[in-house]
Amino acid sequence: MPELPEVETIRRDLEPLIVGRRIQGVRIHPGAERLAVTDAPRALERALAGRTVEAVGRHGKYLTLRLDDGRWWVMHLRMTGSLVHLPADAPPHRFERARIDLDDGTTLRFNDLRKFGTWHLVDDPVEAMPNAGPDALSDEFTPRWLRERLRGRETPVKAVLLDQSVAAGVGNIYADEACWIAGIDPRTPAGRIGPTRAARLHAAVRETLEESLGDRGSSFSDYRDGLGGEGMHHLLVHVFRREGKPCGRCGHTIVKTRVAGRGTHYCPGCQRR
Repeated sequence: MPELPEVETIRRDLEPLIVGRRIQGVRIHPGAERLAVTDAPRALERALAGRTVEAVGRHGKYLTLRLDDGRWWVMHLRMTGSLVHLPADAPPHRFERARIDLDDGTTLRFNDLRKFGTWHLVDDPVEAMPNAGPDALSDEFTPRWLRERLRGRETPVKAVLLDQSVAAGVGNIYADEACWIAGIDPRTPAGRIGPTRAARLHAAVRETLEESLGDRGSSFSDYRDGLGGEGMHHLLVHVFRREGKPCGRCGHTIVKTRVAGRGTHYCPGCQRR
């Protein structure tokens, strides 16, 4: 699913293309009505039509568009969503769920195989993401913050990293990658991570997110950037979906298990409890 690097790549792609643009019309296609969360689909279409996009932001995995009436259009791509800028006459994607027409003759297409994506129209973005903690690339996400969230917990450290109230934007890919970079077994009870290793894990989270952002994200399956292209970081991951292959650090074979109900990849040679 799109995580922080993928959503931030989309944000950076779209910002110069849609800020200042007036929304001519919005159409949520039949069968995709669940996309609209805060309003009925037709009501949401009417509320968005005529509005001008003043800013494009992001928090964690959420994309936030500030509109000229002071409200915020908050989108979550969930597992398979993408938001692509295209000419108005571009043919629809096989899994296109909604279309946004802009005043310069271009469009945004919301594509989503699984149809889990969501749109909120709210006065404050927090309303759409009430449980989100600090963005994992923000100044608020500090080593001390992470250490306090690990302290005293028996749940696996990976489960804590996946908790969006702890590090908004980190998902399955980058939790696995961060644990490998830090040399920590993802099954380790969080409370057993001391201050030194917590600081190392914090640095590893930032490192893997920034590296992926530099590669425009990871396109393991459905992810596409704001221009319809693929990211390249999936070619450079250390452990994620590399089970059976040698670890690039110690040579041991990478294995796959399940942690917190999620497929989890790690190296038993250099990620020890």
